[in-house]
Amino acid sequence: MNVLVSDTSIIIDLERSSLLREAFALPVQFVVPDLLYERELRDHGGPGFIDLGLRVESLEEADVQRAQHYRLANSRLALPDTFALALARSRSWILLTGDGLLRSLALAENVECHGVLWLIDRMHAKCIATAATLHAGLQSLAGHPRCRLPHAEIAVRLEALANQIRLNNVAASAPVVNPPEPEPNNGK
Repeated sequence: MNVLVSDTSIIIDLERSSLLREAFALPVQFVVPDLLYERELRDHGGPGFIDLGLRVESLEEADVQRAQHYRLANSRLALPDTFALALARSRSWILLTGDGLLRSLALAENVECHGVLWLIDRMHAKCIATAATLHAGLQSLAGHPRCRLPHAEIAVRLEALANQIRLNNVAASAPVVNPPEPEPNNGK
């Protein structure tokens, strides 16, 4: 099972898109570092995330030092985000982030990294949610004033989901045609 270390932006985007439950239904384990949970999630729905399956992990001392090094090297990175990267790196897990700077650092550290659009693609591929649910969620996310996702990528996904919805509607409205009854053999 893949383990996905999430930063806060991913969880916020999943909430904004109303796709949080669907994301936690994926066959993966969502993890956040303890510092991120304590500072950013505990008092903002944290227990509910735990109920959905979120796991909180502690970092080893060497990983804490690595996270602090990341932060010292780039003051624009939030310390909880650097903890997420250090955790993903030390355990060879996948990092989920919507932060371009953190994504660049993850790539430089050879840490596999994805964002919320990748998660939506996984939900679609695994049939975790209907095309209509994913379309509505992505549309809601794209319409949020603080959405920082690439508009071209959103448009491609929205169009593909809209096409699937149309196909599903056509298939659902098509009349059911029963096959003709076979003719009796009568011993011939």
